[in-house]
Amino acid sequence: MKAEIIVVTNQKGGVGKSTTAEALAEGLFIGGHKTLLIDLDAQGSISLSAKAEVNKPSAYELLLDDKITTHDVTQQRTHRADIIPAGRNLIKADIELTAKSKEYRLKEKIAPLVSKYNYIVIDTPPALGILTVNALTAANSLIIPAQADLYSLQGIGQLYDTIGTVTAYTNPNLTLKGILLTRHNARSILSRDMADTAKRTASEIGTFLYDGVIRECIAIREAQASQKTIYEYAPKSNASQDYLYFVNEFIRRKKL
Repeated sequence: MKAEIIVVTNQKGGVGKSTTAEALAEGLFIGGHKTLLIDLDAQGSISLSAKAEVNKPSAYELLLDDKITTHDVTQQRTHRADIIPAGRNLIKADIELTAKSKEYRLKEKIAPLVSKYNYIVIDTPPALGILTVNALTAANSLIIPAQADLYSLQGIGQLYDTIGTVTAYTNPNLTLKGILLTRHNARSILSRDMADTAKRTASEIGTFLYDGVIRECIAIREAQASQKTIYEYAPKSNASQDYLYFVNEFIRRKKL
């Protein structure tokens, strides 16, 4: 067993990045795959909604303390994907890691986990700082969640430049595994037009737009407030069905 390491990122906030990372990890787990979720977003949204224990070592200690190992920070769970939570001090890691020039820090630290999981899903901050670069350097797959709006699609172009730098200098094996449209309103003419633009954008950067889209759904926020997965909180909701379709499409495309 060798884990596929998937980073979910977009430098623009509010596009459902953390929601997508969590839904992907939990969807893979539901499908019978041994899955680990790593929260590298200092906001800690996933850590909160996943009910991670906050008084234990976290991703911050893993990255900054040579004595801390993945064994110390991985919280194993029976009914959900395992998690390495963000930690309260993670916001300081960008400055401290920059000072130490540790682009490979995460890759080095999680190396022992590659043989223990089928999938490792990494959530990132909504910015192209050293934490995101660490995630891109550690991963072999990249998924970009995006809204069908001009600013979100512009962010993809900027992210693509960063991907080029990462593949040139720190991780030549990183592969772009598609763009996922989130918070979508199929009844909006603007959303439909921008979805066509997103499809062209994907083609221009050598990737694809997932067939499924994630519709806007209040159940997502309700599930997060209840600290449950969307699949557990509202299994018949649009969001649950959309994310399961996405997870299945992700797996199906791997086999092509």
